[in-house]
Amino acid sequence: MTRLSAIPEDSGTAPLCDIDTPVCSGSDKAAPNLPPGLPGLPVAARLPINRCNLPAAILGGLTFQRAPTALAIDGVAALHRPLFELLDEIDEAAERAQRFVGYMEAHFRLSHPEDAGLTPATGKSRARASYLRVVRGWAFDPDGREAAVLKGWVESRFGLMPRHHGESLREPGSAAWQRYVEMRAAGLYGTNALEAQLDLLYAYCQYELARQFPTRTHIRLYRGVNRLSDHEIVAADDVHSGPEAKVVLLNNISSFSRSRERAGEFGDSILGVDVPLPKLAFYSQLLPGMLKAEDEYVVIGGLYRVRLATL
Repeated sequence: MTRLSAIPEDSGTAPLCDIDTPVCSGSDKAAPNLPPGLPGLPVAARLPINRCNLPAAILGGLTFQRAPTALAIDGVAALHRPLFELLDEIDEAAERAQRFVGYMEAHFRLSHPEDAGLTPATGKSRARASYLRVVRGWAFDPDGREAAVLKGWVESRFGLMPRHHGESLREPGSAAWQRYVEMRAAGLYGTNALEAQLDLLYAYCQYELARQFPTRTHIRLYRGVNRLSDHEIVAADDVHSGPEAKVVLLNNISSFSRSRERAGEFGDSILGVDVPLPKLAFYSQLLPGMLKAEDEYVVIGGLYRVRLATL
């Protein structure tokens, strides 16, 4: 597995929460230690409620990028405790991945969809709809049906609204928004708890990151772009960061690369981002054969400080 690069923590950064627990469940309080004038996550980019332990205003903001804490989707750890207790006893990551895939098959009856209520009227194609199909569909077409399911999952679980799906989604209720909602609904129709499968995939991803890299907080990732104007530049960063530093509102889920050279194949300019590990939804080497690209990382969105470099 690719080693993750640590970014030194700022000893002067105040904690996000004064509750001494591994998973923060604090209230939506003001962001600490941000330079004056930097924006918060726009109201139009977030929901007032979500299904995890931090509100979207915090997990999608710049403070979280600087001082992340663990994210947990409601109920997943308790429901699947036997799986994680089993994984605790396994030393090899490859064997843990194999056990996870087997658990998904058994728990969600992926090889026996009729046990989950599939009928001939549902259609055979929906029998193959699973977390792996969503992931591979995302990799094939980030504006397709499976990608709409994935963006809808982030919207539901983390409260971060999608900003783009084939075209801009900055106006909820617009024709573009309606198309996105229809694609999301079509992707979920006739499936077996597809979003719950994604919940567990995210929980397993975070488990593996914590297990393999217990002292790491961030990973430096890159994204190639042809038109920076396609991204929402919220502000230039503070004067000490240089003119190439920007504050960008990313789509609620996006693909990045661990390799700067690989990212350069997809655009004339490169965004360099220090991504908190809790914002990794999944990555190519998490499960064998899950994604074809060897260094692809799929990142939950929000506000990020980025640095722009021209090739």
